Amino acid sequence: MEGIAKFDVPGLPEPCKTWYKVFGDFNTSKTPLIILHGGPGACHEYLLPLADLAPSIPLIFYDQIGNGSSTHLPDRAGDEAFWTVDLFRKELDNLISHLGLSERPIDVYGHSWGGMLAAIWASTPESSANLRRLVISNSLASMDVWRLGITALRDQLPDAVQKVLKDAEDKKDFESPEYEAAVEVFYKRHLSLARPWPSKEVQAALDWFAKDSTTYGTMYGPSELYISGSLRDWTSIPRLSKIKAPTLLINGAQDEAQDVAMQPFFDHIEKVKWVTLENAAHFSHVDQRERYIKLLEAFLTMA
Repeated sequence: MEGIAKFDVPGLPEPCKTWYKVFGDFNTSKTPLIILHGGPGACHEYLLPLADLAPSIPLIFYDQIGNGSSTHLPDRAGDEAFWTVDLFRKELDNLISHLGLSERPIDVYGHSWGGMLAAIWASTPESSANLRRLVISNSLASMDVWRLGITALRDQLPDAVQKVLKDAEDKKDFESPEYEAAVEVFYKRHLSLARPWPSKEVQAALDWFAKDSTTYGTMYGPSELYISGSLRDWTSIPRLSKIKAPTLLINGAQDEAQDVAMQPFFDHIEKVKWVTLENAAHFSHVDQRERYIKLLEAFLTMA
């Protein structure tokens, strides 16, 4: 089932549209899982391997506003006051209300940026009173700890690649073929280990960034290796103790979301389990699909 949830955003002349798709039937006693994609702006397709969980677990995928099948707002590119984490938190609240799930238990899964959003939503009591279980996958508790991990990985790249990256940043030229090739070296090591490269899931996310970079460019930057957007000083750490639902953390051993980026989640969330998958990078759900799905299923169906 596919649908549209209208979402009123202050300052816009008409409501935005949040596109969603349901796998399975959430009109049963089974707890539905709402899936928050990364980016911002990577859209839902790259997370479709999670559909392996259906029909035993009802799933709700959606595209956050700004890209995919939801409302695009290219005229708001660069508008940091508009593209806020709170905007996307309210969009999630609105979707939950639209689906009639506000008064019943739900589970929430967030990947990468989606994990950041999930952490903020889950630590907002008026939003998440009905949260049963939380999954934060391949994500980061703050930009400061994220930078520590990214910098350590970047320092392991070949010298010639590091030079291209630095030269591009010095010149603020992120569109040259040389820069794109250098970024791909990093992505092949730390975005996904699946071969042949790129997997259809990686390509789906990269394609959306290319089609409409409004949210990613405004909130993050030109690539994973250069953080210039409004999230540059973001942190969830002071709020994490407010998360009361049992929480599963997942990352990959070769993940750009290194352990240092995930550690504050483990330190500050009360009921938490953390699993790091070997032979997996940022797209752990692709690199180790079977193990990943079994891990999620065990956590979400545990009595």
